[in-house]
Amino acid sequence: MCHETDCGCGHHTHHAHWGEQHHHWGGCCMPGYGHRRFPTRNELISELEEYLKQLKAEMKGVEERIAELKKEA
Repeated sequence: MCHETDCGCGHHTHHAHWGEQHHHWGGCCMPGYGHRRFPTRNELISELEEYLKQLKAEMKGVEERIAELKKEA
């Protein structure tokens, strides 16, 4: 999900929310980015792959916890 918000200087920046992740893209207040900077396709793919990696690690932990609870029963 993506929406625009005020970055504090009167301009807008884009934010994306994926689960608990919160990404900031663009905005004139970001050094070196000029007025607006949107992620490139490769940057977006890279961020999504990293997020998927984190989700898989969390999923593995949940599966291990379920297995532990089943052993205790």
